[in-house]
Amino acid sequence: MKYELYYWPSIQGRGEYVRLALEEAGADYVDVARGAKGVAAMMRMMQEPGGTPPFAPPFLKAGKLVIGQTANILFYLGGRHGLAPKAEGPRLWVHQLQLTITDLVVEIHDTHHPLGPSLYYEDQKAPAKRRTEEFWKERVTKFTGYFERLLRDGGAAYLTGRRLTYVDLSLFQIVAGLRYAFPQRMRAFERKVPRLIGLHDRIAARPNIKAYLASERRIPFNEDGIFRQYKALDL
Repeated sequence: MKYELYYWPSIQGRGEYVRLALEEAGADYVDVARGAKGVAAMMRMMQEPGGTPPFAPPFLKAGKLVIGQTANILFYLGGRHGLAPKAEGPRLWVHQLQLTITDLVVEIHDTHHPLGPSLYYEDQKAPAKRRTEEFWKERVTKFTGYFERLLRDGGAAYLTGRRLTYVDLSLFQIVAGLRYAFPQRMRAFERKVPRLIGLHDRIAARPNIKAYLASERRIPFNEDGIFRQYKALDL
């Protein structure tokens, strides 16, 4: 099966978590919106009457299935490509962890857009500064500390044991994104989460991921995505 991934063509965003899973699995896929007339095709799929249209990208077309929401897509891919446990309990646990990462992604986005996405960053600089300070004082420690503790207690290379899951790939993206958006803050913070940093480095060294990161398929971080680098927020 050749998958069709639908997401905005110029940003990593939430679609990147799906790309990482597809790349690690060596899956055959096309990033539709990055091709000619791909965005128009993506919009048509969301507007088709009847059926089960997705609310927003990312969504994945797999045969006759159209699957929306990042965590839902990863739940599907994890089962098909060995990126999730087979037993129901552990599989749901991995899904639960991905949903927790989804919450963290929202909080990261809100550091630069605390008043909502309809306003430019320049229209909410002061609230963004306050939100970022709260994020680094309270929220990032709470989220990353949770995953750091799971890695410590598990005592294994990956979050759920010796086998990699899509949650490990997503945590790689969290670390990479925070390093881009907040380089100064992360240099001071990383010593608090050494196991999470170690996980990031192990993922980056995996052959399929290493090749992907060096390829044109990996869209560079930029100031239109979730992770944005504003000097005023990194002081």
